[in-house]
Amino acid sequence: MTAPNDIAGTAALAICESLLLALNDRNILPESEIVGILKDAAAAHALAPPSDKDALNAAVAALINGILAGGNSVRRR
Repeated sequence: MTAPNDIAGTAALAICESLLLALNDRNILPESEIVGILKDAAAAHALAPPSDKDALNAAVAALINGILAGGNSVRRR
């Protein structure tokens, strides 16, 4: 990725994480739903059909799985 894409991607990730936290804090989505959203997103990239984007898909799946493992998008209670 180029620097502008890195910046845009990082900003998008921060916004999405904040939205997930707010949805959970306001009792709009329970933690289980948020975890499910993240698992679905990771699986979509991990199970993507083979293409010239295999490395990107693997990196995206690994990043999302890292977020799940770290609890960044869910305030674990």
